Amino acid sequence: MTIEEMKQQKLQKGYSYAQISDLSGVPLGTVQKIFSGETEHPRYATLQALEQVLKQQDTDRMLNDSAEFSYGSPHENKQDKKQGDYTTADYFAIPDDMRVELIDGVIYDVETPTFDHQKIVGEIYRQIANYILDNNGQCEAGISPIDVQLDCDDRTMVQPDILILCNREKIQNGRVFGAPDFVLEVIAPSTKRKDYFKKLEKYENAGVREYWILDPYKKQLLVFFFERDIYAKTYDLTQPVPIHIYDGKLEISFDHILKWCSQMS
Repeated sequence: MTIEEMKQQKLQKGYSYAQISDLSGVPLGTVQKIFSGETEHPRYATLQALEQVLKQQDTDRMLNDSAEFSYGSPHENKQDKKQGDYTTADYFAIPDDMRVELIDGVIYDVETPTFDHQKIVGEIYRQIANYILDNNGQCEAGISPIDVQLDCDDRTMVQPDILILCNREKIQNGRVFGAPDFVLEVIAPSTKRKDYFKKLEKYENAGVREYWILDPYKKQLLVFFFERDIYAKTYDLTQPVPIHIYDGKLEISFDHILKWCSQMS
């Protein structure tokens, strides 16, 4: 979506700059500079954040994604806490049949993954795990749900779709304590904003070496290899894609996945 198209969508929806800023997480001043033309070459991630807000079909989902979480710890009055104040104690107090993530004190509902989503995750995990086993690798692959205490604090606990961990000492009490070496998230309609922006920032800052975002609806893969400043390299799934932490020796084939993506709506 071009800037001009974004301007048209803004007018049609009647959004103010402040509303766009609140929904996208982009600072108000940055939004104003982009729409006024003062910023001629905005960052890719910033444009993606604005585009997601201005797409009508995604707006309700994003509002739901950022809504206040209503479940409280059984030992506390849930009215005493608001988003931004939750901790891992609250996270572990939530019933096991409710899937959530905790990011910077904010609890996000996590939808039960669809059958197609899990097929895609399972196929990529299979290829990674087989490569590690066949090559007697020292790293280990994991598949969601696995708790990852990303920042080693009590304010963040995420569940990546797939991870690769090369330091077993980070496995504590059945969960990962610290940053995995590799993370992959498969986009669902309700998780776009979180996976593209919130988690991207968190993973990079925590020390994840490589982050993949697969959007099966767009048939597109974004690769971020932070060690070599590779940001948002785009693949269309028609060719195998190398995992950089293995120096390209491990390539993921998307032959089956591309067919499954074509069946998703």
